[in-house]
Amino acid sequence: MATRRFGVAACLLAAAGLLLSVAANAAPDETSIAANDARIVRMGRSVSGADGAVRFGYPGVSFHVSFEGSRLAVEAQASGANSYFDVMVDGGPARKLRLAPGVQTLALAQDLKPGRHTVEIVNRSETWHGTARLRRFYTDGAWLAAPPLPMRKMLVLGDSVTCGEAIDRVPGAVKDPSWWNARASYGMQLARALQAQVQLVCAGGRGLVRSWDNRSDTLNLPDFYQLAIADQAAPVAWRQRDYQSDLVLVAIGTNDFSPGIPPREQYVGAYVRLVRTLLADHPQAQIVLTEGALLTGEKKAALVEYLGETRRRVADARVHLVASQAYPGDAQDGHPTRAQTDAIANDLLAPVRAIMHW
Repeated sequence: MATRRFGVAACLLAAAGLLLSVAANAAPDETSIAANDARIVRMGRSVSGADGAVRFGYPGVSFHVSFEGSRLAVEAQASGANSYFDVMVDGGPARKLRLAPGVQTLALAQDLKPGRHTVEIVNRSETWHGTARLRRFYTDGAWLAAPPLPMRKMLVLGDSVTCGEAIDRVPGAVKDPSWWNARASYGMQLARALQAQVQLVCAGGRGLVRSWDNRSDTLNLPDFYQLAIADQAAPVAWRQRDYQSDLVLVAIGTNDFSPGIPPREQYVGAYVRLVRTLLADHPQAQIVLTEGALLTGEKKAALVEYLGETRRRVADARVHLVASQAYPGDAQDGHPTRAQTDAIANDLLAPVRAIMHW
């Protein structure tokens, strides 16, 4: 139900070097709806609360809001200081916005011309940067139903490369969370090219059986695949039936191989179990396995061989292998650059189209 808001206090929020003004002195005719209202279209894994708020952590989680009015604001909350969003108004360029800790009301669009407008919000950050919560949206006009998402559904499972780490690196600067860019990730690029919706289910530094620093007591892929909020201290389960994928792309292994090549039987056995779980959870999906963009040499060769053995043991026609080119980043950061990320998406596009007949 829409509600009215009166006299919202003004504040300022620093975002990517800019000062973004927060909605202030709201007009008496301003109305609001909860973030989980049916007129707001959401993409990605999230959790809806009894109060109407929507909480999320994975990169790429998106909200699409349509309205007739001159402005749009959102009441939001972050668990830390490192959550970033992209905001696009009427399909225009993205504005990067930093969500500070605590509850705040952020101006998403202001001084718009009369007529219908659509605003898209996309989470740039990873869960370990902090979770975010959108509570209510506000406008001075009328709420409309947002356009529906594409019918095709993709699920992309992976590590920091899948999450879009360091795509927006700044030459000469110290690395910070503003460098992550889910919208520019290869998974979201593929989804746009294939006219599909997508979930990015990824965690930097994690692998199939161990993390980059050789830990198996953290949430690795078989664990966080099962979660809506991949918080080790307070995980929230995800119901796989709520999102039945047509395509599941798995790009994992770089962090498993960081301490050295893992034992073959341990690794292949874990991968076989994961793939069988994916086949059962997504009975209409094609499963694509790839070694990812960072490994080279004997480590890459070993992972490719492990993937081949996994496919042989699973013995299901819905499981496919797609080779990856190596894109080792640059002197500033070991993650793929924006141009290299574009190349990863382009490399995957043709074989995925052939598999899916899309």
